[in-house]
Amino acid sequence: MSSSTALPGQSPIAETAPLSLCALEPRVPADRLVAEMVPPPRFDSVRFDTYVPDPRQPSQTEAVGVLSGFAAGLGGAHASGSGKRKWFSRKPAAPSAPLGVYLDGGYGVGKTHLLASLWHATPAAPSLKAFGTFVELTNLVGALGFQQTVQTLSGHRLLCIDEFELDDPGDTVLVSSLLSRLVEAGVALAATSNTLPGKLGEGRFAAADFLREIQGLSAHFRPLRIDGEDYRHRGLPEAPAPYSEEQVTRAAYATEGASLDDFPSLLDHLARVHPSRYGALTDGLRAVCLTEVQPVPDQSTALRLVVLADRLYDREVPVLASGLPFDRLFSEEMLNGGYRKKYFRAISRLTALARDAKGLVAQ
Repeated sequence: MSSSTALPGQSPIAETAPLSLCALEPRVPADRLVAEMVPPPRFDSVRFDTYVPDPRQPSQTEAVGVLSGFAAGLGGAHASGSGKRKWFSRKPAAPSAPLGVYLDGGYGVGKTHLLASLWHATPAAPSLKAFGTFVELTNLVGALGFQQTVQTLSGHRLLCIDEFELDDPGDTVLVSSLLSRLVEAGVALAATSNTLPGKLGEGRFAAADFLREIQGLSAHFRPLRIDGEDYRHRGLPEAPAPYSEEQVTRAAYATEGASLDDFPSLLDHLARVHPSRYGALTDGLRAVCLTEVQPVPDQSTALRLVVLADRLYDREVPVLASGLPFDRLFSEEMLNGGYRKKYFRAISRLTALARDAKGLVAQ
C-alpha cells in the first residue's frame, strides 16, 4: 500500500506502509517442510573454523575436534544415497567414531553453531542431510505421517535435531520411535536438547537424563559437554532499553520490508497460526517493529512466542520495540517453572535482535 504517511505533526516519513504480521496467514505445503530442513539463514556460513572457542573453556575446543572427526567418518556408500543398510552391516564402530552425538551445554554456548557446522562438514549432498528443531521434526511427522516421514528421511546420511524437546512425553516417544527406525536404516544422528520440567539447576539438561529419556537409542549417542557462558551477553547489558512508540513507528515506515504490529494483537494472531508456519510468517521480513510490549499473559502464549523468537533469530530479523524490555516478558513463575530454559533462550535471542535493530532508529 503506497502512501505519503506521517505521524501527527510530522512530515511524511515513507512512501510505503509497513507490513502487518497479523494480516498474514501463510499456508505451508508438506514438501516445503522437507526442503527447508537445512540450517537456517543465520547459520548458512558457519563452519568449525568460524567457531571461536572461549580459551577459558577447553571443552569447546575439544568439541570442535570431536565433531570434525565425526563428520569425516560419515563418508562412504551411504553418502551417495546407496548402500544405507550395508553401512550398518560393517563391524561395530570404534568408540572414537560413535553413530550419534549429543551436545550437552547451556544456552548460548554455540551448540547450534556446532550442529550446523557438522551438517556443512558432512560429506553428502544437501538433499541427503537434514537439519531442524524438534518442533520442526514433529511438524513434519504431522504433515507426512509417521511411515512417510521414515521413508523420506531413511535415505539421509545425517539428521541433526536442534533443541530436542523433552518436556512432552508423548512427543519424546514419537520422535524416539522415529529415530530408532532411522538408525536401523543407517542414518547418523546428532542432537542438542532443552530442559525437562523441574530440571532447573544450571539451566541445562544433563546428558544422563537425555540418554535415559531416549532409552533404546542411548547406545548410539556420545555425549559432548560444552561449558561456557551465553556468548550473546558476554560483556554486554542484559537488554537494551525500549524505544518510544513514535520512534518504533517512524522506523517501521522508514525501513523497507519492515512489519509493524502492536504486541498484544500479535500474540493473539500467533494463536491462530500453527507454529509450523511461523517461519513462513517471517518470509522476506527485513525488520519486526512492535509497540506496546508487555508481559506475556499465560504459558501457552509464552511458548508460541518462544517459537517465533527462534524463527526470527534463525533468520537474523532485527526486532525494534516500545514498552517493556524483553527481559521482563515472562513472569517469575514462568522463569522458575519447567519451561525455564525456553524462556531464557527467548529472552537471550530477542535481546540480541533488539541490539541488531539499533541502527533502524534515526539518531
